[in-house]
Amino acid sequence: MTRAPRGTPGTPVPPRTRPERLVRLLSRRRHVFLALTLLVTLGLGAVGTGVFGKLSGGGWTPADSDSARADALLREHFRSGSPDLVLLVGAPGSVDEPRAAAAGRRLTERLRTDARVRHLDSYWPDGDPALVSRDRSTALISLRLRGGEHAVSASAEDIRREAAAGTAPLKASAAGRAVAKRDLEKQSRHDLVRAELIAAPLVLLILVWVFGNLLSALLALSVGGIAVVGTLALLRALTEFTQVSVFAVNLTTALGFGLAIDYGLFLITRHREELAAGRDVREAVLVSVRTAGRTVFFSALTVTLSMAALLVFPLHFLRSLAYAGMSVAALAGLTAVLVLPVCLLVAGDRVAGRRGPPPSAGVGGGGLFHRTARTVMRRPALTVVLVVPLLLCLASPFQRVEFGLSDDRALGAASPVHRATDVVRDDFGTRATALASIVLPGLAGTSSRSLDDYARQVSLTSHVLRVDTATGSYAGGRPSAPPAPASARFSGPEGGWLSVVTDAEPFSVEGRALVRALRAVPAPVPALVGGDAAALVDTGDVVGERLGSAVAIVVLVIFTLLFLFTGSVLVPVKALLLNLLSLTATFGAIVYIFQDGNLRWLVGDFLVTGTTDTLLPVLMFCIAFGVSMDYEMFLLSRIMEEHRRTGDTTSAVAFGLEQTGRLFTAAALVLGIAMAAMATSPLTPLKLLGVGLTLAVVLDATLVRMLLVPAIMKMAGRANWWCPRPLRRLHARFGVRESESRAALPGLPGAREVPPAERTGGGESPDVTRA
Repeated sequence: MTRAPRGTPGTPVPPRTRPERLVRLLSRRRHVFLALTLLVTLGLGAVGTGVFGKLSGGGWTPADSDSARADALLREHFRSGSPDLVLLVGAPGSVDEPRAAAAGRRLTERLRTDARVRHLDSYWPDGDPALVSRDRSTALISLRLRGGEHAVSASAEDIRREAAAGTAPLKASAAGRAVAKRDLEKQSRHDLVRAELIAAPLVLLILVWVFGNLLSALLALSVGGIAVVGTLALLRALTEFTQVSVFAVNLTTALGFGLAIDYGLFLITRHREELAAGRDVREAVLVSVRTAGRTVFFSALTVTLSMAALLVFPLHFLRSLAYAGMSVAALAGLTAVLVLPVCLLVAGDRVAGRRGPPPSAGVGGGGLFHRTARTVMRRPALTVVLVVPLLLCLASPFQRVEFGLSDDRALGAASPVHRATDVVRDDFGTRATALASIVLPGLAGTSSRSLDDYARQVSLTSHVLRVDTATGSYAGGRPSAPPAPASARFSGPEGGWLSVVTDAEPFSVEGRALVRALRAVPAPVPALVGGDAAALVDTGDVVGERLGSAVAIVVLVIFTLLFLFTGSVLVPVKALLLNLLSLTATFGAIVYIFQDGNLRWLVGDFLVTGTTDTLLPVLMFCIAFGVSMDYEMFLLSRIMEEHRRTGDTTSAVAFGLEQTGRLFTAAALVLGIAMAAMATSPLTPLKLLGVGLTLAVVLDATLVRMLLVPAIMKMAGRANWWCPRPLRRLHARFGVRESESRAALPGLPGAREVPPAERTGGGESPDVTRA
C-alpha cells in the first residue's frame, strides 16, 4: 500500500496543551527550577527517613469488628487476651529445681514491679500447670505492657534484651505480637536496603543497554528517586493520624522506581525519536510532552485510581498501602511530565544517542517485535486457542485456595520469635494457646446459673475441648476440674468472659466454622467472640462485603480512562478481560507455590502454612491491574497514531508493537527486577507479593501484549474502533482529541491524516469520534 508522505521538521506545532504551557513556563527559569527541585527533594528526604520508627505491624483486621472489640475488652478490663510479650524461660534441667525456681521468682518479681508492665502471669510462684512445658524444662511468663503500639513494641524489645542477659542459670527467649512486630519492622528495613542494593545496579545496566547512554539512564532513575522520597515524607506525615504498615515502604520503593522508570523510558525514548526526526531540542521536548506526556498522565492516573480502590476496605494495612501506591504513582507521573522535560532541555542533545533516520513506521518490518506481530496476525485464532488454555491451566490451582492471616510464621523459619512460638505450640498444654475468648459485656445482674448454662452449651460445640468460666470449667456439657490459675479474672463490673479451648487450628476451615458456631449459640447478653480464628472470619467477611465495590471501582476507572484515551468501547473491554485472565493465572501460581509449598528452590525458602493470606490477593489485584495499563497505553498510543495515519489496523498493530515492544519489555524487566528483589525477603508477605507481581508483569508483557493483543485486535478488525453514537458525543467533548496526537503534529513523520477515500486494510475510520 502507498504510505502517506513524511512531513518536514520545523513546521509550527498546533495550539499548546496545558502540560506543554507549564513546561514552557518552567523552562524559562530551568536552572532555578531544578535547583529548587533538588532542595525540596533533600528536605523531603530528611523528613521521610523518620517514617521507619513510626510504622505499624498491625492493621490486618477491622478495628470495629467483634474480634477486635473482644480483644480490647479483655486487655482493658480482665487483664487477659493475647499477651504482648511471652518470655520462654528454660532451665538446664527442670524449672522446679531450687536454683532455677529461685531465679524464676526473682525475674517474676522484677518484672511485676516494672513500670512498663501492666499485668503478668508467671509459672512462679504459683506453679500454674498451664505455664510449664510437658517435660518441665521451660516455663512461661506472659506480659501485657503499658502504652500504645510503638511504646509497647519498644518496651518489649528492651525487656527481651534484659531478660536474655540477666536470668542465669535460666535462658530466656521471647514470643508474642510486640516482639514479632519489632522483628517484622527490622527485617522489613533490612530487606529494603538489600532489595535496593540488588535492584539498583541491574536496573542501571538495563537502562544503559536500552538507551546506549548513561545520562539518559540516570535521568530515568532520578524520576524514581524524587517519587519515592516524596512518598516517604507523605507516609511520615500520615503516621501522625493513622497506622502505616511496615510494608508500605517496601511497596513504595519497588512500585515507585518501577513506574517512574517506565514513564522515564517512554518520555525519553519519544524525545530521542523527535531528535532523530530532525527537531531541535526545544521542539523535541515539547512534542514529547504533548504525545508521550499525555500517555504518561493517563497511565499514572490509572494506577493512582486503581490503588484508591483499596480505600474501601476498613483495614489499616490495605489503606496505608493504598496511600503509598497512590502517592508514588502520582508523584512519578508529575515528575516525568514536569521535571524530566526540564532536565532534557538542560541536557540538550547529549541524550540523543546515535543519530539516524526516523523510524520507518514498519516499512520493511524487519524487527523482532514487528515480525512477531505479523506472525501472530496471520493466524490470530490459533494464537488465542494456544495461549488462553495455557493461562487457564496456570489459574486452575486458585480453585482450591484457603485463606488465612499472617502470624509469626510470616517471619520465616530462622526468626527467633517464630522458633519460640513453635515451642509454645508444641510443648505446652492447650490452654497456653487457647483459640477463642467469648466476652460478655453487660453481664452484671445476670444470674450465675444462666452463665453456667451458656458455658455448658458452648462446651457442646464441635471441636471445643473445654470452657473455663469464673465458677468452673465445662467439657462436653459436664463440669470438669478448673485448670485456670487463681489469678485469672473471668468476671467484674464490666461483664465477664469465657476461655474456649479447642483442637481446631485457627486458620483452617474447622476454625472458621467453630467461630460461626460459637456466635450462633444463644447467650444471656450479646457476646463478642475473639481470637485468631475470629479475626480471620471478621477480616474475610469485610473483604467479601467490600470486594465487589473495589473491583467495580477498578473496572470503571480503567474502562473510563481507556475510553477517553481511545474513543473505543471494545478496546477497554478487551484490556479488562485480558488483565483478568493473566491476573487469575498469577493467583493460581501463587496458590501452587505458597499455599501448596512447591518451587521453594526457585523463589527461596518459606514456611508453608497451607493457607494464602486473605489480603494479599486483593492488594495484588489493584496493583497489577493498574500497572498493566502502563504497557496497554504505551502500545495503544502508537497503534492509534499509525492507524490514524493509514487506516489499516494490521499495519498499525505491527507498527505499535515494533515501536513499543522493546520499550515495554525493558520496562517490564525493570519492574520485574524491583519486585523480584522484594521477593528475596524472608518475610512471607513480601516474598509472595514480590513473586506474584513479578509473574504478573512477565505474563502481561509476553503472553498478553506480544501475542493476545495483536491476535484479538486483528480478529476484531473495524470493531476495534466502534463506539455508539451517545458515547461518541461524550468522547468528542471530554476525550483525548485527535489533534493532540502525533498524526496532527506538522513536521512529524506521518503528519498527514489519510482521507477516508484513501484508507485501506479494512476501511475502518481512524477518527473514533466519527466511527
